[in-house]
Formats: sequence, structure tokens, C-alpha cells
Amino acid sequence: MVFYFKARPEVGDYTIFMGLDKYENEELIKYGFPEDVWFHVDKMSSAHVYLRLHKGQTMDDISEGLLEDCAQLVKANSIQGNKVNNIDVVYTPWSNLKKTGSMDVGQVGFHNSKTVRTVKVEKRLNEVVNRLNRTKVERKPDLKAEHEAYNLSEKAERKAQLREKKRFAEMERLEKERQAELRSYKNLMVSEKMTSNKQIASTEKSLQELEEDFM
Repeated sequence: MVFYFKARPEVGDYTIFMGLDKYENEELIKYGFPEDVWFHVDKMSSAHVYLRLHKGQTMDDISEGLLEDCAQLVKANSIQGNKVNNIDVVYTPWSNLKKTGSMDVGQVGFHNSKTVRTVKVEKRLNEVVNRLNRTKVERKPDLKAEHEAYNLSEKAERKAQLREKKRFAEMERLEKERQAELRSYKNLMVSEKMTSNKQIASTEKSLQELEEDFM
């Protein structure tokens, strides 16, 4: 089971989601999207909360309001973190999550600690948590199928982009050849290099002169 929430409307159309338990978290860790950002209470047990960004966006595009929604949802879904103030919530791109065979179910590490950010949450904001809970939807998605469909779509898009790149390169090549041909033609038509009929006539001997030379 995965729980889906809608972020506050003024920040844009964003979906926030989390797994029912640590076993569901394993599936989310395994089958995430490149646009997913992972949130967790630092050094405490909590739900694994994900924000799905729009394609092409990065963590730098997360607005203050959107960040608050994610951080409050994480805090509210941490047994220990929900009881205390001034906690830290860490977040990082899904692609930075590291999972090894020696780790417990639901446990993760990071490939690069430098891409992990921290936001301070002073206290629980009930108005934020209640608003998010009113948008809550439960689903049983086939995360593996969704992940595979995403990869196929990305592969098809990359192929289309490559075809377009090759087409553009071929058009550029043909245009360069056309321009070179035009320059070559213009050089042939330069007036200094052309000879008029009058000039030809002035340099050739007349029929009478030729006959006299013959005689």
C-alpha cells in the first residue's frame, strides 16, 4: 500500500507519497524515478516520504512551501520525531540512495553525502498536516511495472532525440555544401575574370589579316 498526498495548490501540481511500512519502503527504494526526492527524519525512525518533481527539475526547484509540506509529513509520521521539537529532516535525490545486501529491510545509505540536504523543523504544524491528510489517497500500485514503463518511455524519447539530432546535423551539412557551391559559382562570375565578346574580337586577327599572313 502506498499513500499519496497533494501538495498545497499554490506551489504547483506536486505529489508526495510514502509506503505503508518498511517492506513497502523497500519497493519504493528499488523502483523510484529520477524525479523523486527522498525525505526522512535524521537519526530517528520515520516514514520514507518521497516528492515527485516535474521532469527536468532538481532539488534547487523545491520551493519553501513545498519543502515545508514534505518535512511536516515526515515529522508527523515519525513516532519519536512527532513528539519533539527542533528536529532535522534530511532529503536527497532518489538516485543517491544506496542499498546493500547487508542492510536491514527499509534501511538505506547514500552514494554521496554531499548531495544530502537538511531542513530544520521547529514544531509540528497541524494546519499543514491536516491539509495534507485531507488529500490522502491509498493505492496498491505495481511499482515494478511503473518503473519499467518509465524506462521504456525514456528510451523511446532518447531515440527520438538522437534521430532529430542526426537529422539536424544532416541538414547543416547539406546547407554548408550549398553555401560552398554558391560561393564557388560567384567566384566564376567575377567581372574581372570574365571576357566579353568585344574583348575577344579585339584580340583576334581579322580574316583579311590572316589571309595576308598566309600569303
